[in-house]
Amino acid sequence: MFAAYAARIDPDQPLNGLELGERPAPEVRAGWTTVNVKAASLNRHDLWSLRGVGLAENRLPMILGCDAAGIDEHGNEVVLHSVIGQTGHGVGPKEPRSILTERYQGTFAEQVSVPTWNVLPKPAELSFEEAACLPTAWLTAYRMLFTNAGVRPGDSVLVQGAGGGVATAAIVLGKAAGLRVFATSRDEAKRKRALELGAVEVVESGARLPQRVDAVIETVGAATWSHSVKSLKPGGTLVISGATSGDRPSHAELTRIFFLELKVVGSTMGSKDELEDLLSFCAVTGVRPVIDEVLPLDRAREGFERMESGQLFGKVVLTAP
Repeated sequence: MFAAYAARIDPDQPLNGLELGERPAPEVRAGWTTVNVKAASLNRHDLWSLRGVGLAENRLPMILGCDAAGIDEHGNEVVLHSVIGQTGHGVGPKEPRSILTERYQGTFAEQVSVPTWNVLPKPAELSFEEAACLPTAWLTAYRMLFTNAGVRPGDSVLVQGAGGGVATAAIVLGKAAGLRVFATSRDEAKRKRALELGAVEVVESGARLPQRVDAVIETVGAATWSHSVKSLKPGGTLVISGATSGDRPSHAELTRIFFLELKVVGSTMGSKDELEDLLSFCAVTGVRPVIDEVLPLDRAREGFERMESGQLFGKVVLTAP
């Protein structure tokens, strides 16, 4: 079957390790389901995999891709939860939790196999392309906002780095849930798009907000860390799920954190139950993922290049034949 896969690890030039070509189809495995992929979306995680983060060389070649929507063996339209081993379903009882492509072949292929427990019904209201955007970036944003930040309708939230998959999702979901959403971006066009998605105000990265907020959604890391901490109300919560600009800020802001009794919460992906809730939320409210571009699988390299450049706004989706 045709696939986009990591053939080599290159920490400095990750796309040097990306190959497109034939790979073996999934083998039949008890307790697992093979899905014919209709659409799969790119995540920053795929670039990190090509750099060797979370993906060891002895597991190469590895088909990339965490997210997918498609059709299962019984003709059902489905969405995949990409966290494997979270409950022991379909894997050994002591196997640690992992994300697709860390231990198991991913979704950038004509077929993918996952534990049957990881297969969820796709709501009819969502297209395959829309549904394929949800299991990683959008699920991460959902958990950050509603589980770990604990915000409620009427609260205020700052989303750092508008344009990325998680940040875009947080703006849309926050608006739909009745939050007062602020956002930042270095790019004027992205600031405009964030306003169109429902942010009440969007400022340049590092600029002072008109008010302090109840929570900050942080995926940028070192470059925005101090700004995130300084933007919080006393007792506020900073939720972090990434560090694309690095994980070592020049100033940790420890004094401000303890003096204002701020909370810093780490957040990774989300549970199957949260993905079910997210799918239902989108189906009922009409919220839809923001898609930057849809490409056929054989043009996957273009999608990776666009994501690496940082020019995209929303998700890049790959469609299988």
